[in-house]
Amino acid sequence: MTLPASRLTSQQLAALDAMGIPVWTRRTGLAPLASGPVPAVPGGSSPEWESLEREALACQKCALHATRTRVVFGVGDRSASWMVIGEAPGADEDRQGEPFVGRAGQLLNEMLRAAGVGRDQVYIANILKCRPPDNRDPKPEESSSCDGYLQRQIALVQPGLLLAVGRIAAQNLLQVDTPISQLRGRVHRYGPAGIPLVVTYHPAYLLRSPGQKRKSWDDLCLARATVPPLRTAAGPGRPQAVHARDER
Repeated sequence: MTLPASRLTSQQLAALDAMGIPVWTRRTGLAPLASGPVPAVPGGSSPEWESLEREALACQKCALHATRTRVVFGVGDRSASWMVIGEAPGADEDRQGEPFVGRAGQLLNEMLRAAGVGRDQVYIANILKCRPPDNRDPKPEESSSCDGYLQRQIALVQPGLLLAVGRIAAQNLLQVDTPISQLRGRVHRYGPAGIPLVVTYHPAYLLRSPGQKRKSWDDLCLARATVPPLRTAAGPGRPQAVHARDER
């Protein structure tokens, strides 16, 4: 089944084309999202954010502080409806101090644009704030050392939905070792607040396996059908009924 192009904005169609996905998967009740200006919402700089960022930038809780170039704290709208969480900085991120800035970051931007939201309209962070040598998987003690920072970021953003990008992010957030292929396609619940969490493939994997991009589009459809990616002046996006398994 396909979603008629007439129900999509020109920006979404352009982003989908850039991803190499010519056909959109139908989701019942899925409508195009507004592409105009987003109403201002509270957020931005605050003593809590400033304190947390200072602490993270000076962190020496694990051995990665000795090999990093820069701490990659996070970027984006600190009052976002969606919070995107990846695994760890790569070489480009380590140099620039910002998550998802290389080729994988460019693809992530197109994925978000296809979902009807800009990079600056979500908040992006990682499981780790420092790059592991040779881009290896994070060690448990490294993830544990960074967990407090991520928990505080989530608490400050108060997102309507978490988008876990990649196996490492998904398994760490959900505290499971289940393959990512089995974590996709359902809405998980995260933390005491039961924040909806949707899992998708990491853009770096999609660059190596472009045939999987359509599945990531399905994940984005599920995410935006669950919680709209843009907050409104009335308040944050609220979870909606979706035709997918909802795990609590």
